[in-house]
Amino acid sequence: MGSLKNGLFGGFHGRVGNLVGYVLNGKSIVRTIGKSTKPLSPARMINCNRMTVVNKFLKPIHQFIKLGFQLKVIDTDRNYYNEAVSYHKKHAVTGEYPNASLDYSKAMLSMGSLLAAEKPQITRIGEEIEFTWEFSERVSGENRNDRAMLLIYFPDSEEEKHILSGARRSEGKDRLYIGSRLANQRMEAYISFIKDDGSEISDSVYVGSIEKAALKGEEIKRIKKQDSTAVNRAEHTKSSIEAMGKTRLSAKLKSQLQPYPKRKLPDKPN
Repeated sequence: MGSLKNGLFGGFHGRVGNLVGYVLNGKSIVRTIGKSTKPLSPARMINCNRMTVVNKFLKPIHQFIKLGFQLKVIDTDRNYYNEAVSYHKKHAVTGEYPNASLDYSKAMLSMGSLLAAEKPQITRIGEEIEFTWEFSERVSGENRNDRAMLLIYFPDSEEEKHILSGARRSEGKDRLYIGSRLANQRMEAYISFIKDDGSEISDSVYVGSIEKAALKGEEIKRIKKQDSTAVNRAEHTKSSIEAMGKTRLSAKLKSQLQPYPKRKLPDKPN
């Protein structure tokens, strides 16, 4: 049920019929809800396809883009997620309906006026990804202490790993732990910088992609050995169970098939 705010002609909060009222960034917003029963027009089908592609990318990384876009929507009636969706639909989606896809190199995870990362690179080191960037001593004192925001997105599993307040800009590098399960997956990397107090943020920079790692010969041998051991254990367990079952069955059958004791027949009458 909705509730009136500031009298009859003010905004309202909650749901009234197919209308929903809420406050966003200090402004009263009213929108309609409900599903349309009309068939989708070609234009709407294209839009839905693009929305699906964008949401697939943005939803797993919503914590990062919330910080990345919140400054951009201050004093507006837009929110951070809608702003990110709007940008990516216009600039980062490639291909035609129904085969639209996201161009990860054109994605933007933050927008702001702070100095962006210069010449960033990534390297896979075991279960970590090392980010490096160029730092010049000529960078002003204010920017030296900016914090790195790092994100790795894994397209195949639709997962992400991030740091929202990492190493200082002056350090020139930082590492993001991703774990063994994700270490060999395909990944896309991004970096931004943010002030300690969150008052300014930079545009994000696409650092690059790391393809799914090919297993080395020794890794393949180790995996095969593990698989072989597992199979042998399974076969041994199966044989043991079958042997136990046969033993129990044999004992039961043996008891059931014991010959009846011989009965002495009475002597024939003379």
